[in-house]
Amino acid sequence: MSEPVELPDFAQGTINLASPRMGTEVISVTDEFFAPRERMLADAPAIFVADKYDDNGKWMDGWETIRKRTAGHDHCVIRLGVKGMIKGVDIDTSHFTGNYPPAASIEGCLVAGDPGDDTAWETIVPSTSLGPDAHHFVAVSGGGVYSHLRLNIYPDGGVARLRVYGEPVRDWTDQDRSEVQELSSVKSGGRVVAYNNAHYGDTWALLTEGRGSNMGDGWETRRRREPGNDWIIVELGAPGIIEKIEVDTAHFKGNYPDRCSVQGALMVGGTKESIITQSMFWAQQMGENKLQADTIHTFSGTDIDVLGPVSHVRLNIFPDGGVSRFRVYGKLA
Repeated sequence: MSEPVELPDFAQGTINLASPRMGTEVISVTDEFFAPRERMLADAPAIFVADKYDDNGKWMDGWETIRKRTAGHDHCVIRLGVKGMIKGVDIDTSHFTGNYPPAASIEGCLVAGDPGDDTAWETIVPSTSLGPDAHHFVAVSGGGVYSHLRLNIYPDGGVARLRVYGEPVRDWTDQDRSEVQELSSVKSGGRVVAYNNAHYGDTWALLTEGRGSNMGDGWETRRRREPGNDWIIVELGAPGIIEKIEVDTAHFKGNYPDRCSVQGALMVGGTKESIITQSMFWAQQMGENKLQADTIHTFSGTDIDVLGPVSHVRLNIFPDGGVSRFRVYGKLA
C-alpha cells in the first residue's frame, strides 16, 4: 500500500480546481497519442498496470504525447469549471519514469468563453524542472483569478495528474437577494474549514454537485470507540438567512450516521483554531434529526431555527458515519 502524499501548506484549506467534479475539462491538446487528456484530471491517484498495453503501446494513467521529432513543445488548454484564485499546483509524474517531460510551465487567463489566438496569457508557474515518478508542488503567488490554464511540457512526454489548488471565486453582486441560493456549493465559494475526523473519502466532495457516485464520494469518519460525536465546519460562499438544509447519505447503508444536527454563526475574522473552539457554542440552526441509509433528507420550515445571517455552519453527526452531500440553502444577507 503506497504512503499518502503529504500536502504543502498552500494546499491546506483549498480545493482542487482542476477536478472533473468542478466541471473542469481539457479543451485542446497538441497531441495525446499514448494516453488521452481526460486521465490527467482524474480525482483518483494514478495507478500502474504492469502488463496492460493498447494499440499504441504501454497503457499509462495520465496524459502522454508522442515522441516529438520536430522543434517546439506540447501543451494542453484546460477550462476550469469555475474561475478561481490559484494558490499552488502539483504536476505529478507518478509512474512516468523514462517518458516524463524534463520541464513544464503553466499560464493562465481570464476570459469569457474560451481563449483565442489574441488571448493574453500570464505565466503563473515558470519553467520548472521535473523528475521521474514524483509529485512536483509549486506555490503560486499574485492573487490573480483565472478561467483557463495552459500546461506546457518541454518538449513532450507524460503527466500523470495535474492538481490545481485554490479557491473558487463567485461574484454575488447581481444576485437577487429575494431568491433562495445554494450557499454551501463549492462552486459558489463554500469550503470546508475543519473537521474532527475524515478517515475515508474527500471532505470537499460533500459540497459538490449531484449525488455521490459511490461510498468513497463524500465524507466518512472512522468507527467511534469513545463517547461524543463527529463534526465538520463549512464556511458558506456568502452569508445568508438559512431556509433549507439537505443531508444526503447516498451509498452509506451500514455506516450512515444515526442522527444529525446543525449549528450556525456569523463569523468575522478568526483563525481555524479559534473557529473550531467557538463552534462548540454556536446557536442551534437545526435540532437533532434521525437519518436513514442511502437517502436524501430535506429539512425546512419548522425544522430550521431562525438565527439571522449565518456565514458558517457546523454539521454534527451522531455518533459517526458517512455523509455524501451537505447542502445549505438560503437568501443572501
